[in-house]
Amino acid sequence: MTHEMSTQAQRLKEKIESKEAVVGIIGLGYVGLPLADAIHTGGLKVIGFDIDSSKITEIQSGTNYLKHLGNEMTQRLNDSNRFEVTSDFSKLSDPDVIIVCVPTPVGEHLEPDLKYVIKTAQDIGACLRKGQLIILESTTYPGTTTGDFIPAILNAAINQQKQSFVPGEDIFVAFSPEREDPGRKSHSTTSIPKLVGGIDQVSTELACLLYAHGVSEVIPVASAEIAEAAKILENVFRSVNIALVNELKGVFDTMGIDIWEVIRAASTKPFGFTPFYPGPGLGGHCIPIDPYYLTWKAREHGCVTRFIELAGEINRSMPEYVVEKTAEALNEDCKSIKGSDILVLGLAYKPNVDDTRETPAAEIIAQLAQRGAIVSYHDPHVSSFPKMRNYSFEMESVDLTQSQLSKSDCVIIVTDHQAIDWSIVGKFAGLIVDTRNAMNSVSEISARVVKA
Repeated sequence: MTHEMSTQAQRLKEKIESKEAVVGIIGLGYVGLPLADAIHTGGLKVIGFDIDSSKITEIQSGTNYLKHLGNEMTQRLNDSNRFEVTSDFSKLSDPDVIIVCVPTPVGEHLEPDLKYVIKTAQDIGACLRKGQLIILESTTYPGTTTGDFIPAILNAAINQQKQSFVPGEDIFVAFSPEREDPGRKSHSTTSIPKLVGGIDQVSTELACLLYAHGVSEVIPVASAEIAEAAKILENVFRSVNIALVNELKGVFDTMGIDIWEVIRAASTKPFGFTPFYPGPGLGGHCIPIDPYYLTWKAREHGCVTRFIELAGEINRSMPEYVVEKTAEALNEDCKSIKGSDILVLGLAYKPNVDDTRETPAAEIIAQLAQRGAIVSYHDPHVSSFPKMRNYSFEMESVDLTQSQLSKSDCVIIVTDHQAIDWSIVGKFAGLIVDTRNAMNSVSEISARVVKA
């Protein structure tokens, strides 16, 4: 990139290149904490900010609340003189670069909820100084960075400091979508290519230089809006294709055809086909939520996103589909859901992690309980049912024993954790409703298995 830089930009560029820049990361969750570790490993000083004081305490004790990342990470960070954590947002004037990794949930009617982004922008604006680079990573609709985030920062600066700033001259702003995949060892913050789109060429260049210290491949794009839209496209692509196989699952089931065998067969084609797999519903922060940011924004522009909304409808119906398949399976054993002892295996939304964000297991448990079932769950990674926006259960994970499996009228497999001994499930359970094809790998099965 060849273009003229302001004095502020040149100073910041030199600090980033020499690793003298201090990086502040707001939000130390599934995105922010591994990013802090990556940039710290790249040689820069990192200050982690989070409103949750318990996270601060755990990091300072060397304990990692994100179990899949391990205590070695937090112990290494805690022992370093280039890392600190705080809940004091008045220190936001200290970093040269501020990266925002806060949640972007949806409201009751699936409308975007930017309250965390806006509040964080206001906190930044209250402490803003010339020469800072601010990067938003929170997934959102195209136009958020320029239309919502920056105005909130500038208005707060005027209201709190009585000072105005010029983006592109005094401060620099970019959007870089997070691409975390918790629990998958083949993908990490450092190895996943990083998209960067600034509000101008200088902001893009500065952000790219910054990420190059912790990420192996950094890819500049023409604007913040393109980076925002790319992240939405990635998640819409997955949502629509998962909805397709979820719909076909029901169609093929009525024909007596195993959807898993169909996908396996189709996957032998070396071109023109990408396998996606059915399940009990979508979980995590991305796919169940992010596409609705685009549908909402599209309506503002007079557009209707039929594919996206239909995919969301299909995917959101999967917990009910699982419960209905459970009811049918119990009925074949001359039992009803009401009064039946049902064990749910897996509370996390994906295998081998403790991440329960938007997990379909919560809705399955809620529907089973509403229909009078006696529900328990086992998850080797989630010891107790966490506080969630829409669900509240006083439940602890039960031990997976012969007696627990034998006394259960039905076992529903929601998450296929590797830590679960599937052989004893197949041996001692009487009825299994399998939403993940987990029992396909078990050689000896005494239980009756129903795929859902």
